Amino acid sequence: MKIQNAFRLGLFGGLGVLVALAIGAGIQSLATILTYIGAALFLALGIDPAVTWLEKRGLPRWLAILLVLLGVLGLFAGLVLAIIPVIADQVNTLIKQVPRLIDAVFNTNEVRDYVEAAVPWLQYDDVVKAITDFFGDPNNITGLTNNVLQGAISVATGAFGGVIVLILTLYFVSSLASIKRGLYQLVPATRREKFTDIAEQISDSVGRYVIGQVSLALVNGVLSFVFLTFIVRAEYSALLAFIAFLFSLVPLVGTISGSVLITLAVLLFNGWPSVLAVGIYYLVYMQVEAYVLSPNIMNRAVKVPGVVVVIAALAGGTLLGILGALVAIPTAAAILLIVKQVVIPRQNEL
Repeated sequence: MKIQNAFRLGLFGGLGVLVALAIGAGIQSLATILTYIGAALFLALGIDPAVTWLEKRGLPRWLAILLVLLGVLGLFAGLVLAIIPVIADQVNTLIKQVPRLIDAVFNTNEVRDYVEAAVPWLQYDDVVKAITDFFGDPNNITGLTNNVLQGAISVATGAFGGVIVLILTLYFVSSLASIKRGLYQLVPATRREKFTDIAEQISDSVGRYVIGQVSLALVNGVLSFVFLTFIVRAEYSALLAFIAFLFSLVPLVGTISGSVLITLAVLLFNGWPSVLAVGIYYLVYMQVEAYVLSPNIMNRAVKVPGVVVVIAALAGGTLLGILGALVAIPTAAAILLIVKQVVIPRQNEL
């Protein structure tokens, strides 16, 4: 009888392991979809305060949702309109340079003289042989072709994912109240009131965090546009300001990453005097943001200690990339809220 029980225990234990592995494989297969859902829900919680604010001003919910979503889409349309002139200008420049490049390719002596004058230590014949051998290898051509195709597929996948997230965000925003009510009904009635209160606080915290982060990004974008347009007179200032806005949406490292990228772009387009002014401006702005703007804006949004913000952002970015970095801070705020209102009171009752 004991052996039979042990066999049953082992059998059910093995089945449990298999079921757990199947669930894990299913979750891994659905990782992309779950990421889309998480991003859409995060955006919906961030948009909901704006929708609620418009509702309090007398607008029906559907109109408030429509106005907020039109505003979000307008931002992305601005990005596209800022990028198109850059692409068109670069294509025109490339087209104008094609005849000169063809002449240079066929005029071997001119190319040789230029290379030998620019880099005297480099052997021109060895460079030509290396390039010829590289492109003469079918494996290298196949690898380049595969990389190009993978890049195109990645871009298409990202665009498709953006559309999916937008559709899910629209659905979540329009039905967020009913989703919350359905979730609250799953909790036992004796604990429903406390659960609802904590869930609403977490939802408000996420919304305030999104608004605070967008406010910081908007300040960076507007100031960058003013500085780059009217003071430095940099080329493509609208595009660079939009880059500053987008990068500032990422906590901790977003502002510095965007600043470095914009500074390099100004160096490429405008040259030395302008890039020095831009570099100094962003060094000053990052100090102002870190010690003035961020404490005053984000402390009202989510009350999370600084060390927890750093650890949460690093952990979230490592696990889920940019999305993880975005949701890490409100997640940390939610955990701290649960600890303060649930865990600590229970410990005090023991």
